[in-house]
Amino acid sequence: MQSYLKWLAGRQRSFIHLIRIAIFVVMAWIGGLKFTSYEAESIVPLVANSPFMEFFYAKPAPEYKKYMNKEGEEVPKNRAWHEENRTYLVSAVLGTAIVGIGILVLLGLFSPKLGIIGALLTVGMSVVTLSFLFTTPEAWVSHFPYLAGPGRLVVKDLIMLSGALVCLSSTAQELLLRTSTAAADVPASETAPRRAARTAATPAQ
Repeated sequence: MQSYLKWLAGRQRSFIHLIRIAIFVVMAWIGGLKFTSYEAESIVPLVANSPFMEFFYAKPAPEYKKYMNKEGEEVPKNRAWHEENRTYLVSAVLGTAIVGIGILVLLGLFSPKLGIIGALLTVGMSVVTLSFLFTTPEAWVSHFPYLAGPGRLVVKDLIMLSGALVCLSSTAQELLLRTSTAAADVPASETAPRRAARTAATPAQ
């Protein structure tokens, strides 16, 4: 048992890398789906009711309720409304941003500076997504704790947020370690003149 625990304890770095890969897979998958009409239409209630994003659309909430298609359904009248609403354009822009964030998180495997940017953006995105629980009427069947389909989808972003924070902390540690290592590697011939200059500048007591 002790040997298994030691093995697990020694795999922390690998597991954090796995979190980065998982975040990328989810981001690339969901971001890619944002270019489909059914996914674009499904996020309309979330975006239209959000005070952070409602201005993306041309039509105010709750007008969208009369024009919602079932997944896979194509009603010409509803599609025309969504085109006027900029539903598909907004979804494509969001999809591009989500895929881009996912790529930055993945690049954290090789570049801590890019990784920390990706992790920060993932944290911000997750916070905005979780805010939909408070702004979207369709997120609830009636009241807490009875989540409807959109609410059950959104609440899972707590896991995304937690994973991003783990990556953020790990990347910050790596950057600090590199900084301290670089400082330790400065040749004595470079540091000696600096110490001498500070000593000469110090007034005699």
